[in-house]
Amino acid sequence: MQIFSKANFNFIGNRNKAFVFSGILLLASIISLAVKGLNMSIDFVGGTVVQLKFDKPITDELAKIRGIVSELDFGKPEVKKIGRPDDNEIMITVKEKKSEGTYVSDRIKEALKQHYSQNPFQLRRQEKIGPKIGAELQKNAFLAVIFSLLAIVIYIGIRFHFPFGIASIVALFHDVIITLGAFSMLDVVIDIEFSIPIIAAILTIVGYSLNDTIVVFDRIRENLGGSVVKKSFEDKVNSSINQCLSRTIITSVTTFIVVVALFGAFANSGVVIRDFSLALIIGIIFGTYSSIFIASPTLVLWNKKWPIK
Repeated sequence: MQIFSKANFNFIGNRNKAFVFSGILLLASIISLAVKGLNMSIDFVGGTVVQLKFDKPITDELAKIRGIVSELDFGKPEVKKIGRPDDNEIMITVKEKKSEGTYVSDRIKEALKQHYSQNPFQLRRQEKIGPKIGAELQKNAFLAVIFSLLAIVIYIGIRFHFPFGIASIVALFHDVIITLGAFSMLDVVIDIEFSIPIIAAILTIVGYSLNDTIVVFDRIRENLGGSVVKKSFEDKVNSSINQCLSRTIITSVTTFIVVVALFGAFANSGVVIRDFSLALIIGIIFGTYSSIFIASPTLVLWNKKWPIK
Protein backbone atom coordinates (compact mmCIF):
# COMPACT_ATOMS: atom_id res chain seq x y z
CA MET A 1 0.00 0.00 0.00
CA GLN A 2 1.49 3.32 -1.11
CA ILE A 3 0.09 6.64 0.14
CA PHE A 4 2.89 8.53 -1.59
CA SER A 5 3.90 6.54 -4.67
CA LYS A 6 6.36 9.16 -5.92
CA ALA A 7 7.13 11.25 -2.88
CA ASN A 8 9.83 13.86 -3.32
CA PHE A 9 9.67 16.10 -0.28
CA ASN A 10 12.79 18.03 0.65
CA PHE A 11 13.08 16.90 4.27
CA ILE A 12 16.84 17.33 4.53
CA GLY A 13 16.68 20.78 2.91
CA ASN A 14 14.36 21.90 5.73
CA ARG A 15 16.45 20.42 8.52
CA ASN A 16 17.44 23.82 9.94
CA LYS A 17 13.79 24.71 10.50
CA ALA A 18 13.27 21.36 12.21
CA PHE A 19 16.35 21.93 14.40
CA VAL A 20 15.01 25.33 15.49
CA PHE A 21 11.59 23.81 16.29
CA SER A 22 13.15 20.94 18.23
CA GLY A 23 15.52 23.33 19.99
CA ILE A 24 12.59 25.39 21.27
CA LEU A 25 10.78 22.26 22.51
CA LEU A 26 13.93 20.88 24.16
CA LEU A 27 14.68 24.21 25.85
CA ALA A 28 11.12 24.49 27.16
CA SER A 29 11.27 20.87 28.39
CA ILE A 30 14.61 21.32 30.15
CA ILE A 31 13.48 24.57 31.81
CA SER A 32 10.24 22.95 33.00
CA LEU A 33 12.10 19.89 34.33
CA ALA A 34 14.68 22.10 36.10
CA VAL A 35 12.19 24.55 37.59
CA LYS A 36 9.09 22.45 38.25
CA GLY A 37 10.36 18.89 37.87
CA LEU A 38 8.13 15.84 37.63
CA ASN A 39 5.24 14.97 39.88
CA MET A 40 6.78 11.77 41.22
CA SER A 41 4.36 9.09 42.36
CA ILE A 42 4.81 7.23 45.62
CA ASP A 43 6.55 4.52 43.56
CA PHE A 44 9.63 6.76 43.66
CA VAL A 45 9.26 9.01 46.72
CA GLY A 46 7.40 6.72 49.11
CA GLY A 47 4.04 7.28 50.79
CA THR A 48 0.57 5.80 51.23
CA VAL A 49 -2.30 5.19 48.84
CA VAL A 50 -5.83 4.53 50.07
CA GLN A 51 -8.66 3.71 47.66
CA LEU A 52 -12.20 3.86 49.07
CA LYS A 53 -15.65 3.10 47.66
CA PHE A 54 -18.54 5.06 49.22
CA ASP A 55 -22.14 3.92 49.24
CA LYS A 56 -23.48 7.34 48.21
CA PRO A 57 -22.24 9.88 45.62
CA ILE A 58 -19.29 12.06 46.64
CA THR A 59 -18.72 13.96 43.40
CA ASP A 60 -18.83 17.36 45.11
CA GLU A 61 -16.99 16.24 48.25
CA LEU A 62 -13.39 16.06 46.99
CA ALA A 63 -12.38 19.47 48.37
CA LYS A 64 -13.92 18.61 51.76
CA ILE A 65 -12.13 15.23 51.87
CA ARG A 66 -8.86 16.94 50.92
CA GLY A 67 -9.34 19.35 53.83
CA ILE A 68 -10.10 16.52 56.28
CA VAL A 69 -6.93 14.64 55.34
CA SER A 70 -4.85 17.86 55.39
CA GLU A 71 -5.80 18.39 59.04
CA LEU A 72 -4.00 15.13 59.90
CA ASP A 73 -0.63 16.84 59.23
CA PHE A 74 0.58 14.33 56.65
CA GLY A 75 1.45 17.01 54.13
CA LYS A 76 -0.57 18.03 51.09
CA PRO A 77 -2.79 15.07 50.10
CA GLU A 78 -3.92 14.24 46.60
CA VAL A 79 -7.58 13.22 46.25
CA LYS A 80 -8.88 11.89 42.93
CA LYS A 81 -12.18 10.54 41.71
CA ILE A 82 -11.55 7.26 39.90
CA GLY A 83 -13.71 4.83 37.94
CA ARG A 84 -17.10 5.73 36.52
CA PRO A 85 -19.10 8.58 38.07
CA ASP A 86 -21.56 6.14 39.69
CA ASP A 87 -18.76 4.03 41.25
CA ASN A 88 -18.31 6.58 44.06
CA GLU A 89 -14.62 5.68 44.38
CA ILE A 90 -11.79 7.98 45.38
CA MET A 91 -8.04 7.52 45.69
CA ILE A 92 -6.14 9.41 48.39
CA THR A 93 -2.36 9.71 48.05
CA VAL A 94 -0.20 11.00 50.88
CA LYS A 95 3.56 11.31 50.35
CA GLU A 96 4.39 10.86 54.01
CA LYS A 97 7.42 8.62 54.57
CA LYS A 98 8.20 8.61 58.31
CA SER A 99 5.26 6.64 59.71
CA GLU A 100 5.52 2.88 59.93
CA GLY A 101 3.02 0.22 58.88
CA THR A 102 -0.59 1.26 58.27
CA TYR A 103 -0.58 4.24 60.65
CA VAL A 104 -1.31 6.81 57.91
CA SER A 105 -4.06 4.83 56.20
CA ASP A 106 -5.69 4.00 59.56
CA ARG A 107 -5.77 7.68 60.55
CA ILE A 108 -7.30 8.64 57.19
CA LYS A 109 -10.03 5.99 57.48
CA GLU A 110 -10.84 7.01 61.07
CA ALA A 111 -11.13 10.68 60.14
CA LEU A 112 -13.41 9.95 57.17
CA LYS A 113 -15.62 7.63 59.26
CA GLN A 114 -16.23 10.49 61.71
CA HIS A 115 -17.18 12.96 58.99
CA TYR A 116 -19.10 10.50 56.80
CA SER A 117 -20.98 8.41 59.33
CA GLN A 118 -24.07 8.59 57.09
CA ASN A 119 -22.12 7.53 54.00
CA PRO A 120 -20.10 4.38 54.84
CA PHE A 121 -17.26 3.23 52.62
CA GLN A 122 -15.32 0.08 51.79
CA LEU A 123 -11.55 -0.20 51.55
CA ARG A 124 -10.64 -1.25 48.00
CA ARG A 125 -6.89 -0.74 48.10
CA GLN A 126 -4.24 0.15 50.66
CA GLU A 127 -0.58 0.49 49.80
CA LYS A 128 2.48 1.72 51.66
CA ILE A 129 5.88 2.30 50.01
CA GLY A 130 8.85 3.30 52.15
CA PRO A 131 11.41 5.93 51.08
CA LYS A 132 14.19 3.36 50.73
CA ILE A 133 12.18 1.23 48.29
CA GLY A 134 11.15 4.36 46.40
CA ALA A 135 14.77 5.48 46.05
CA GLU A 136 15.78 2.03 44.80
CA LEU A 137 12.96 2.02 42.23
CA GLN A 138 14.00 5.48 41.04
CA LYS A 139 17.62 4.36 40.66
CA ASN A 140 16.67 1.14 38.86
CA ALA A 141 14.34 2.99 36.48
CA PHE A 142 17.12 5.43 35.58
CA LEU A 143 19.60 2.61 35.01
CA ALA A 144 17.08 0.70 32.86
CA VAL A 145 16.76 3.66 30.48
CA ILE A 146 20.53 4.37 30.36
CA PHE A 147 21.53 0.74 29.76
CA SER A 148 18.89 0.32 27.05
CA LEU A 149 20.22 3.39 25.21
CA LEU A 150 23.81 2.13 25.56
CA ALA A 151 22.83 -1.28 24.19
CA ILE A 152 21.13 0.43 21.24
CA VAL A 153 24.30 2.37 20.36
CA ILE A 154 26.34 -0.84 20.42
CA TYR A 155 23.83 -2.79 18.34
CA ILE A 156 23.39 -0.16 15.65
CA GLY A 157 27.12 0.55 15.59
CA ILE A 158 27.73 -3.14 14.79
CA ARG A 159 24.70 -3.66 12.56
CA PHE A 160 25.21 -0.49 10.51
CA HIS A 161 28.03 1.91 11.26
CA PHE A 162 29.04 3.94 14.32
CA PRO A 163 27.64 7.27 12.98
CA PHE A 164 24.24 5.60 12.53
CA GLY A 165 24.29 4.64 16.22
CA ILE A 166 25.11 8.20 17.27
CA ALA A 167 22.35 9.63 15.07
CA SER A 168 19.78 7.22 16.49
CA ILE A 169 20.73 8.05 20.09
CA VAL A 170 20.44 11.79 19.37
CA ALA A 171 16.89 11.16 18.14
CA LEU A 172 16.05 8.97 21.15
CA PHE A 173 17.29 11.54 23.67
CA HIS A 174 15.25 14.11 21.75
CA ASP A 175 12.08 12.00 22.13
CA VAL A 176 12.63 11.10 25.79
CA ILE A 177 13.43 14.66 26.94
CA ILE A 178 10.43 16.13 25.12
CA THR A 179 8.14 13.45 26.57
CA LEU A 180 9.41 14.13 30.10
CA GLY A 181 9.07 17.86 29.52
CA ALA A 182 5.50 17.41 28.30
CA PHE A 183 4.66 15.48 31.49
CA SER A 184 6.19 18.23 33.59
CA MET A 185 4.22 20.97 31.82
CA LEU A 186 0.92 19.08 31.45
CA ASP A 187 0.90 18.22 35.16
CA VAL A 188 -0.31 21.77 35.81
CA VAL A 189 -3.42 21.11 33.69
CA ILE A 190 -4.43 17.47 34.18
CA ASP A 191 -2.44 16.30 37.24
CA ILE A 192 -0.08 13.64 35.85
CA GLU A 193 2.07 11.46 38.05
CA PHE A 194 5.41 10.05 36.93
CA SER A 195 5.20 6.39 37.92
CA ILE A 196 6.60 2.94 37.06
CA PRO A 197 4.12 2.49 34.15
CA ILE A 198 5.44 5.73 32.64
CA ILE A 199 8.96 4.25 32.67
CA ALA A 200 7.51 1.32 30.73
CA ALA A 201 5.92 3.79 28.31
CA ILE A 202 9.25 5.60 27.80
CA LEU A 203 11.03 2.32 27.04
CA THR A 204 8.22 1.52 24.60
CA ILE A 205 8.72 4.92 22.96
CA VAL A 206 12.45 4.20 22.65
CA GLY A 207 11.70 0.93 20.89
CA TYR A 208 9.05 2.43 18.62
CA SER A 209 11.18 5.40 17.59
CA LEU A 210 14.20 3.19 17.03
CA ASN A 211 12.22 0.77 14.86
CA ASP A 212 11.15 3.58 12.53
CA THR A 213 14.68 5.02 12.44
CA ILE A 214 16.26 1.67 11.57
CA VAL A 215 13.90 1.21 8.61
CA VAL A 216 15.05 4.55 7.18
CA PHE A 217 18.71 3.82 7.98
CA ASP A 218 18.50 0.46 6.23
CA ARG A 219 17.20 2.16 3.07
CA ILE A 220 19.97 4.78 3.34
CA ARG A 221 22.56 2.01 3.49
CA GLU A 222 21.06 0.35 0.42
CA ASN A 223 21.07 3.61 -1.51
CA LEU A 224 24.67 4.40 -0.64
CA GLY A 225 25.77 1.78 -3.16
CA GLY A 226 22.63 1.36 -5.26
CA SER A 227 21.21 2.94 -8.37
CA VAL A 228 21.41 6.43 -6.88
CA VAL A 229 25.19 6.16 -6.38
CA LYS A 230 25.83 9.32 -8.42
CA LYS A 231 23.71 11.48 -6.14
CA SER A 232 25.17 13.42 -3.23
CA PHE A 233 24.97 11.93 0.26
CA GLU A 234 22.30 14.47 1.20
CA ASP A 235 20.16 13.54 -1.80
CA LYS A 236 20.54 9.83 -1.04
CA VAL A 237 19.32 10.37 2.51
CA ASN A 238 16.41 12.49 1.31
CA SER A 239 15.45 9.86 -1.30
CA SER A 240 15.58 7.14 1.37
CA ILE A 241 13.20 9.04 3.66
CA ASN A 242 10.75 9.59 0.79
CA GLN A 243 10.91 5.92 -0.20
CA CYS A 244 9.97 4.89 3.35
CA LEU A 245 7.39 7.65 3.85
CA SER A 246 4.29 5.56 3.11
CA ARG A 247 5.42 2.83 5.48
CA THR A 248 6.22 5.40 8.18
CA ILE A 249 2.83 7.13 7.95
CA ILE A 250 0.79 3.91 7.80
CA THR A 251 2.58 2.45 10.82
CA SER A 252 2.39 5.66 12.85
CA VAL A 253 -1.26 6.43 12.08
CA THR A 254 -2.53 2.92 12.85
CA THR A 255 -0.59 2.80 16.12
CA PHE A 256 -1.70 6.34 16.99
CA ILE A 257 -5.38 5.44 16.50
CA VAL A 258 -5.11 2.52 18.92
CA VAL A 259 -3.34 4.56 21.60
CA VAL A 260 -5.78 7.49 21.28
CA ALA A 261 -8.67 5.03 21.67
CA LEU A 262 -7.00 3.66 24.80
CA PHE A 263 -6.55 7.17 26.18
CA GLY A 264 -10.18 8.05 25.46
CA ALA A 265 -11.50 4.86 27.05
CA PHE A 266 -9.64 5.45 30.32
CA ALA A 267 -9.51 9.26 30.40
CA ASN A 268 -11.85 9.40 33.39
CA SER A 269 -11.75 5.89 34.82
CA GLY A 270 -8.13 4.71 34.91
CA VAL A 271 -5.43 7.20 35.88
CA VAL A 272 -2.52 4.80 35.33
CA ILE A 273 -3.64 3.66 31.87
CA ARG A 274 -4.55 7.23 30.94
CA ASP A 275 -1.06 8.51 31.76
CA PHE A 276 0.56 5.48 30.10
CA SER A 277 -1.36 6.02 26.85
CA LEU A 278 -0.70 9.79 26.96
CA ALA A 279 3.04 9.10 27.12
CA LEU A 280 2.70 6.80 24.10
CA ILE A 281 0.73 9.44 22.15
CA ILE A 282 3.49 12.00 22.71
CA GLY A 283 6.16 9.41 21.93
CA ILE A 284 4.56 8.24 18.67
CA ILE A 285 4.24 11.82 17.40
CA PHE A 286 7.82 12.80 18.18
CA GLY A 287 9.26 9.35 17.44
CA THR A 288 7.95 9.61 13.88
CA TYR A 289 9.08 13.21 13.63
CA SER A 290 12.58 12.50 14.94
CA SER A 291 13.26 9.60 12.56
CA ILE A 292 12.72 12.02 9.66
CA PHE A 293 13.89 15.39 10.96
CA ILE A 294 16.45 14.51 13.64
CA ALA A 295 18.13 11.14 13.07
CA SER A 296 18.64 11.40 9.31
CA PRO A 297 19.76 15.09 9.31
CA THR A 298 22.20 14.26 12.12
CA LEU A 299 23.68 11.62 9.83
CA VAL A 300 24.05 14.26 7.09
CA LEU A 301 25.83 16.63 9.47
CA TRP A 302 28.16 13.81 10.54
CA ASN A 303 28.98 13.02 6.92
CA LYS A 304 29.93 16.63 6.24
CA LYS A 305 32.48 16.49 9.06
CA TRP A 306 33.58 12.86 8.70
CA PRO A 307 32.49 11.33 5.36
CA ILE A 308 30.67 8.01 5.67
CA LYS A 309 31.74 5.38 3.15
